[in-house]
Parts: sequence; structure tokens; C-alpha cells
Amino acid sequence: MSTSTESSPAQTPSRRAGRQNVAGKDLIFDIANMTLDTVIAGPDEIRRYNPQRDQFEYLSGILHEDTEKHACIGFHDVTENESWVSGHMPGKPIMPGVLICEAAAQLSSYFSQKFNLLDCKMVGLGGMTDVHFRGLVRPGDRLVVAVQRIKCSPRRMIVCRWQAFVRNEMVANGIIKGVPLPEDIPALKAKD
Repeated sequence: MSTSTESSPAQTPSRRAGRQNVAGKDLIFDIANMTLDTVIAGPDEIRRYNPQRDQFEYLSGILHEDTEKHACIGFHDVTENESWVSGHMPGKPIMPGVLICEAAAQLSSYFSQKFNLLDCKMVGLGGMTDVHFRGLVRPGDRLVVAVQRIKCSPRRMIVCRWQAFVRNEMVANGIIKGVPLPEDIPALKAKD
């Protein structure tokens, strides 16, 4: 008689114990089995490291940091007051995928800047690859995002993988690249 712990046909590898694994993708953190009730950094602390303000802040708080794993977890509480709600699917608002990516970018920037991984004053988006959207994010949801550094070349580029969740279900994931921005970004001049 076998004592194997393999999943039964009714329990596929993509769904076990209330968590979602995506074929061949390892979770950065098993958030379904973590207690994420305590905010360890709120908006004021995030603003020390990230330049985004007001309607473009897509990082509400930090829930977990793991310097050994080079990873962290943050969140954005999605509200009815978001700038996109009235226009992105009127009557049935769905958070635009580009803004889910922005939340991941802001979390990556926060982590990079807090631990001075790029040795620069400001991190900008250098690119994204392998981005997949797997579920919907709506007003009232808490979008939980996890990022993990894959590689980093100080003063050149940081590469992180990221995963986004709503109610422990993965809604998006991908790879993000951050690059140092020039310290003196010229302001755009108004045309006469």
C-alpha cells in the first residue's frame, strides 16, 4: 500500500489547501498561510523612498520584509474613489492591468530604495516581461503584491519577479526591471 502524498484527481496541482500555484511557478511567499494583519510601514514611510503621490500612490502599506530571501509584501486597498473606477468598465469597474503592474513597480522601488540595492536616488521602470493577468481586481479588494529580487547590478539595473493576489488567489505575475533615473530630471516646459 502506497503512502504517497500526491494529490488526488479531485485536487489538481494548481489548487491545494486554498492557495493557487500557477503551472511551474513557485510562490514568492505562501500568503495563504501567513498572518498579514500588521502593517510594518504605512504611507508616510513609503513616501520616504517612493516619489509617487496622491492619486498615483498604488502602495498603501508594507506587510512583510525578508532580507534573507530578498523579498517583501505590500498591499493596495482598492477603493471606489480610484481615478479609473468610473471609466474602466462603467458599472462593473475592473482595475486596469497597467495599474496592477504599477503597484508591483512601486513595491519593487520601495524595497530597492530602502535597502539601497541600486545605489541611486530614484528608481524608474526599465521594463517588464512575462506579465500574465489571471483574475480581476475590483473596488473593495485588497491587492496584495509580493516581489523578490532575482538579480541586481548597482547603478545599472535590478530585476525582480512579482506576484499579485486578491483573497489568496493570484491575479497577476511577471518580471520587472528597475533602472536608476537621473538625479536632475528636467521639467517639461509649457509651449508658448
